[in-house]
Amino acid sequence: MEKKDLQQARMRSYFIDATREILKGEGLKALSVRTIAERAGYSYATMYHYFKDIRELIFLCVQDFQAECATYVQEETRDIVRASDLLKGCSIAFMKYFIQYPGIFELFYLEKMNAIGGQKDIAVSIYSFHDRLCEEGWKRWADENGAGPEVVERMKARLRYAVTGMLLFYLNRRQPESWEEMHSQMHAVAEDCLSSLL
Repeated sequence: MEKKDLQQARMRSYFIDATREILKGEGLKALSVRTIAERAGYSYATMYHYFKDIRELIFLCVQDFQAECATYVQEETRDIVRASDLLKGCSIAFMKYFIQYPGIFELFYLEKMNAIGGQKDIAVSIYSFHDRLCEEGWKRWADENGAGPEVVERMKARLRYAVTGMLLFYLNRRQPESWEEMHSQMHAVAEDCLSSLL
């Protein structure tokens, strides 16, 4: 890589890292060209030299957050063998990640799509994110239970909506009141989702 390319990659990383920090800590409402530039240590005019607009930065951060969450979920579930336990474990790890970073949950599930780029591929990527994290569990579960693709798709939808809904109430209404209760309820909900379609 040439010196100019290295410098450009380094400059881009300053702005991406600044955007990530703001989104993680404060959410989309705190994000502006000026706050990003200030956090990165450069002028907002410099940012436009490396990025088309703020939406490009947000899109890159969405991809980074998904990769970070996927790594977290894999680490939390790497020793789980049984399919239903893996699906529960993935769902619980998914929830734990977003509880740590409520600004990212807000970005993914509460912001209007035009605020984060409005691109269909971003919407599909966010919508199917939980399904992708659980993909190995779904494959194992289908094999263990002889479930066809139609049943698996219905299960994915039920579990996806249950997990996202539970997170929404926990993060915004503190219901249930404790993580222990949330964890217990998630196990029960996942068990219901996995058994109700057999």
